[in-house]
Amino acid sequence: MRAVLQRVTRASVTVDGKVVSSIQKGVCVLVGVGVDDNERDIDTIVNKILNIRVFEDEQGTMWKKGVKDLGLEVLCVSQFTLQAKTVKGNKPDFHRAMKTNDANALYQKFLTKMGNAYDPSKIKDGVFGAMMVVDIANDGPVTLQLDSRKYSYDSETPSQASTPK
Repeated sequence: MRAVLQRVTRASVTVDGKVVSSIQKGVCVLVGVGVDDNERDIDTIVNKILNIRVFEDEQGTMWKKGVKDLGLEVLCVSQFTLQAKTVKGNKPDFHRAMKTNDANALYQKFLTKMGNAYDPSKIKDGVFGAMMVVDIANDGPVTLQLDSRKYSYDSETPSQASTPK
């Protein structure tokens, strides 16, 4: 399961000209379900979204507080395109994305687990499978890639990746 988390001052999802969800300060999370994702992947991503420290503390020190610490809102948006492979050619390959019906079922479990692990009233979402307009005010900007597995995004080994270039 892949996610892109963005710290926001506000975010909303519009479908067919109607705002279906909106939040104020919090995080907007784009979520892509992979073909072999399971409940373990959900648990990993839920824990990371709710606890990753992307906010400042009371003294203004960054990277000290997470969504749960501050009681903030989360807007979740399903986005299968996060599973795209773009290595060959110019057309994205979506074979890593789970089929629609199965992905929807897993995504609904993800939303349920988000609510169970936090406060269901603070978890908002778009419309699975719909064409959506996602409007965000990225705060910082702070944008993080989350992955429930250790996929390789480039050809560097871990030791090479940590060496400054």
